[in-house]
Amino acid sequence: MFAVLKTGGKQYKVQSGDMLRVEKLAADAGETIQFNDVLMLGGDTPVIGAPFVEGAAVQAEVVDQVKGDKVIHFVKRRRKHGSQRTKGHRQQLTLLRVTEILAKGADTSGVKAAIGAGSVGAAAATEAKAPAKKAAPKKAEAPKAAAGADNLKQLSGVGPALEKKLHEAGVTSFAQIAAWTEADVADMDEKLSFKGRIEREGWIAQAQDLTKG
Repeated sequence: MFAVLKTGGKQYKVQSGDMLRVEKLAADAGETIQFNDVLMLGGDTPVIGAPFVEGAAVQAEVVDQVKGDKVIHFVKRRRKHGSQRTKGHRQQLTLLRVTEILAKGADTSGVKAAIGAGSVGAAAATEAKAPAKKAAPKKAEAPKAAAGADNLKQLSGVGPALEKKLHEAGVTSFAQIAAWTEADVADMDEKLSFKGRIEREGWIAQAQDLTKG
């Protein structure tokens, strides 16, 4: 018995045991696949499909993924200063060994259907196999000022960005700044890279006045 199958826009006449090269399929070496688009079955009682033979299929084992022979073609441009160049191309192919021709029962065989590597179905299958992407970790939100915190922007030279730095360092009130010692000032200068700003702007004196007021 022989069969005429269709794949990749081409038709192939095959028998069990034939080696066949077709346009690349989404399958790995060693897998068994099934062609369900059978146009004709030949033998003692030939069957011609309309367009395909119902229930018929061709099963094959994937031997390897290969490249076809290199095809050379020329490109010539018709311009004032004409030019031409040569291009080469090698078609991606799948090498198969036909293992069985089914006259009926294709729907219940349980064998994976042959799908072209560039088809929508193959892309969907690849996505299904791909591991789910891990959600990107959320950025930690900047700590919010504690309830009842003072408006540190009242201090000379303190804007929203500097106030945020002070809050992150745990400084939220004028009373804290008013109570700073020389060691505290030096520590804050080093931690927040103030470079002497605390003394230069007179924050401690300002904080003491604001605390009284």
